[in-house]
Amino acid sequence: MPRVVAEAWVPVAPEVAFAVSQTTGEVRLRWDPFVRAQHLVDAEVPAKGVRTVTRARLGPRMVSQYASYRPPTSVGMTMVEGPWFFDSFGGGWRFTPEDRDGVAGTRAVWKYTYAIRPGWLRPVAEPIGQWLLGREIRTRIAAWARACEDPVVLRAATAR
Repeated sequence: MPRVVAEAWVPVAPEVAFAVSQTTGEVRLRWDPFVRAQHLVDAEVPAKGVRTVTRARLGPRMVSQYASYRPPTSVGMTMVEGPWFFDSFGGGWRFTPEDRDGVAGTRAVWKYTYAIRPGWLRPVAEPIGQWLLGREIRTRIAAWARACEDPVVLRAATAR
C-alpha cells in the first residue's frame, strides 16, 4: 500500500503539540489548511472509536474513526466512508519528545496509507496520490507547526 510521510519539530512539549493537533471548530480552521469543515459525530471530544466528518478544502468528504487515541504520544484513524477512489485510507500521527540545540520540543511524524480503486487505475492514480497527498501532508504539518507558536491556538488547545 502506498504511504506518505511528513515530519516537523516544534518547541513545545508533546502534551501541547498533541493538543494543538486535536483542536476542533474555529480553532482547527484557523490553522489547518486541509480542512474546510470538520465535526465529531455524537461526541464532544476526540477518543478511540469516535467518528469525525471532514470536508477537505479540495472538496472530498470523509468519515473517519479514531482507531487509537493516546495523548500525548499518538493518534490513529481509519476511513469509514470516503471518496470513491479510495479503497482504504488510514493515518497516524506520532509525537515524541526531542531536544534540538538545547531546546525541549516535540518531533511529530505523520503517516498516511491508502489504496486506490478500481485496481486497474492504481498504476496511474497512485503516483498522482503520492504527489498530491505528499504535498497536502507537508503543507498541513507545516501549518500545524506554525499553530504550535500561535497564541490563540495555544490558549484554546491548553484550555481543554
